[in-house]
Amino acid sequence: MSLEAASELINQLEAYHKTHRLKFYEPYHYQREFHFAKGHGEFVPAPSDPERQGLAIHRALQCANQIGKTYCGGKETAFHLTGQYPDWWRGHIFKHPVEWICSSTTNETTRDRCQSELFGDPQDDEALGTGAIPIECIKREWCTKKPGVQNAFETALVTHVSGGRSKAYFKPYEQGYKKFMGYKVHGIWNDEEPPWDIWSQNLRSLLATNGIAYITYTPEEGTTEVVYHFMNSLAPGQALITATWDDAPHMTKERREQQLAAMSEHEREMRSKGIPLRGSGLIFPIEEERITCKPFEIPAHFCRIFGVDFGWDHPAALACMAWDRDSDIIYIYDVWKQSKALVEVHAQAIKSRGDWIPIAWPRDGLQHDAKSGKPFADLYRNMGCNMHFQPFSNPPAPGEKEGQGGYGVEVGISDILSRMETGRFKVFANCEDWFKEWRMYHRKDGQIVKLYDDLMSATRYAVMMRRHAITKPIRTKREAQVAGLANW
Repeated sequence: MSLEAASELINQLEAYHKTHRLKFYEPYHYQREFHFAKGHGEFVPAPSDPERQGLAIHRALQCANQIGKTYCGGKETAFHLTGQYPDWWRGHIFKHPVEWICSSTTNETTRDRCQSELFGDPQDDEALGTGAIPIECIKREWCTKKPGVQNAFETALVTHVSGGRSKAYFKPYEQGYKKFMGYKVHGIWNDEEPPWDIWSQNLRSLLATNGIAYITYTPEEGTTEVVYHFMNSLAPGQALITATWDDAPHMTKERREQQLAAMSEHEREMRSKGIPLRGSGLIFPIEEERITCKPFEIPAHFCRIFGVDFGWDHPAALACMAWDRDSDIIYIYDVWKQSKALVEVHAQAIKSRGDWIPIAWPRDGLQHDAKSGKPFADLYRNMGCNMHFQPFSNPPAPGEKEGQGGYGVEVGISDILSRMETGRFKVFANCEDWFKEWRMYHRKDGQIVKLYDDLMSATRYAVMMRRHAITKPIRTKREAQVAGLANW
């Protein structure tokens, strides 16, 4: 072969590779794990799971920066749009043309991430066909432009191997959830986590097709509702895959060190490990080891009190507290939380942990139940729960009466933080739900983020009402008065 012929052959191979990138995709281990993830909990069937392996129908890939999360999401989306699945593929398979929503935060990021990954650089007119979708599967006239956004697609058609054409929609979150209503699609690709209302609407779009949805993101917005859900509340058929710089061979030691040096310290865990950024500051910036202790049998001389938080859509919660007065150390030794729990269920959870132990409860327990017309606290009281005779309040100042200490949140947070810093606040290591909330309890713009804080609230009620904790069951009116439980 002549030098010219060899050069021409090399050019042809390079051009083919450039316009057929899908054929050369070799996923990293974590990317394979994401593509083929099995669903959490009970088996959830899906038409696109031909071997009925129990593949996850909703997946999240929570990653460090620059390790290939968008690249991974784009390749899978291209497989589904074209039907050109490789021999090694063990994930969902669609044997017919599909409709797919591809989304990111804004029109520009949707264009520069999703569209670019699938079709090629949107700023280069000659680049169409250099993304994940092979060039023979697309034509420029099959792509409709988005008004007012330069070079952005509104929709695009893609040839599917079965005949016919798949359709991709490009929709940013900034349009709001109403712009996602009315669609019936086979799949969703969200690059960066969407707001909860959009995620919820996306899942409704899959009901008619029993389709799939996946998110690829670095948690730069902190613990959003979607992030919290995948980290702590997986439903059947859902899966979370995480990946750090260590999982990406191209992130060499030298490159990692260079990248870390350019980052502010508070960003490093998020960008290198995919750990959620915690807003403008943790409320309890204490090392976990300093407050964790091994479970032990609570001695009889420890005083006890429960803290509860009422809830329905957000969980009802219970924090069980013991106080060693001699050393002035508080222990959270057991917790419980459940969404949409009936009063009877919550009450039983409380009583099963000690029906003699007094209960600190918030002021919303004075609200009346619509069905019975009685205050919620009375409903619990009638079921045998030892509710304190007044709702939670901070300790009164000298000379003030019980209940005059106010209800301020910061007073309790300051008290608990001081105890954590001085070794006077401990939590049993098996209280996993408590630690999940604690790790994510943070402020944003100086304000406490009121999201998934039910056990934190219940804990604060118990700690600030510890003056009413007791060591044994109350059996007489006099004992109740001494314990501060008059009318109890």
